[in-house]
Amino acid sequence: MKILRMNILKNSTGKTLAYFDTQTNDEIIIKGFRIVDGSNGLFVANPDQKGRDGKFYDTVILPREMKDELEKTAIDEYNQKKNQV
Repeated sequence: MKILRMNILKNSTGKTLAYFDTQTNDEIIIKGFRIVDGSNGLFVANPDQKGRDGKFYDTVILPREMKDELEKTAIDEYNQKKNQV
């Protein structure tokens, strides 16, 4: 997997630090991932959509090993880019 675009939020007051899009090894592009500063550190949040009941539901569900690979790649790139900003 590779990161196609990463938009770091400057002066963010919320927990979301960046948005990014990724491309799988099969060349499928998935948009709308987020890097979030959680209570246990940084993690990748899946794209989601608000349902009729007001709750948010993931629109993309990745296998565990793919999610782990994406999380490592995205957080590494985020750390590199935030130091350049």
